[in-house]
Amino acid sequence: MSKKYLFFIFIIVTALANAQVADTIQRPVDIQSYTLSNGAIYTYKKPKFFSIVTKIPSNVVSTFHDFGKTNNMIGLAGATVATVALLPADQKLLENSIAIGEDLGMASVARYKNFGPLSNIPPNATSAIYLIGNGTTPIMLSMGLATYGLINNDYRSLNTATGLMESLIVCGVFSQTIKRITGRQSPAPALIDGNDGGSWTPFPSIIAYTKHTPRYDAMPSGHMMTATASLYVIMGNYPEKKWIRPVGYTLIGALGFQMVQSSVHWVSDYPIALVMGYIIGKNITRSNVAISNTKKTTPKKYAFNLDAYRQSGINMIGARITF
Repeated sequence: MSKKYLFFIFIIVTALANAQVADTIQRPVDIQSYTLSNGAIYTYKKPKFFSIVTKIPSNVVSTFHDFGKTNNMIGLAGATVATVALLPADQKLLENSIAIGEDLGMASVARYKNFGPLSNIPPNATSAIYLIGNGTTPIMLSMGLATYGLINNDYRSLNTATGLMESLIVCGVFSQTIKRITGRQSPAPALIDGNDGGSWTPFPSIIAYTKHTPRYDAMPSGHMMTATASLYVIMGNYPEKKWIRPVGYTLIGALGFQMVQSSVHWVSDYPIALVMGYIIGKNITRSNVAISNTKKTTPKKYAFNLDAYRQSGINMIGARITF
């Protein structure tokens, strides 16, 4: 199923979810709070579906502002250094990954089959892994979360669903902007042309980019940025689900290897994409949830006090334990 149809279905599901939340109760509840085991309170407002569109400018601006925060600047600087360090090794890393992929029996190209209206049915592991970073995945996750939110009147689920869509859009804005600035050649055409590490054509024309996209769209990896942002949106809303982090990191690692072994990306396309995806995911989550009482205070079971006093003309020291 094409992404535009999935997006349309998501619109219907989320709209129904919002309508159902309002219709199933006499007075709409605008806020829901969730208290986690560590004492953190996550508070959500009733999501408005069209905020996915109306929040695009503010999400882009706030994300751009977040890039300038000290910690994020350090992360982006580190990613830039890692990118530069990896550039000379890109060709060798690509060749080694292709060889490993062949040994593992992985397909060299991600292709998909049709099943009724669905057009993204992966016939093998290579295609299934590549689908992780495709826009279809956050859309499908959003639909599932929106459906759960509809059934359970769950604002957290609905906000996570809209947050995934917001992160997908913001990732598209930033990744496409940088791709059209760097104009880095993807591995597949670079191998055909004999360009080790791929050629660079900064600011390719709109026509050239549209007609020959693989020649210019390697840096940074939009798939990696989208997958990372989606993971941090989900983790940010469900921090108590400890299995999400290891599973998510494993899938992102598998995606990174798959895209190199199938000649879609160079390894150096990843560092900046990973850091930007992290920043985008954190920013989107922060805009949709208010977190308070993040430190749980455990009452003491006893109190221990030292006392100094004088009795019968003698100075004494005593200890008092109160339960």
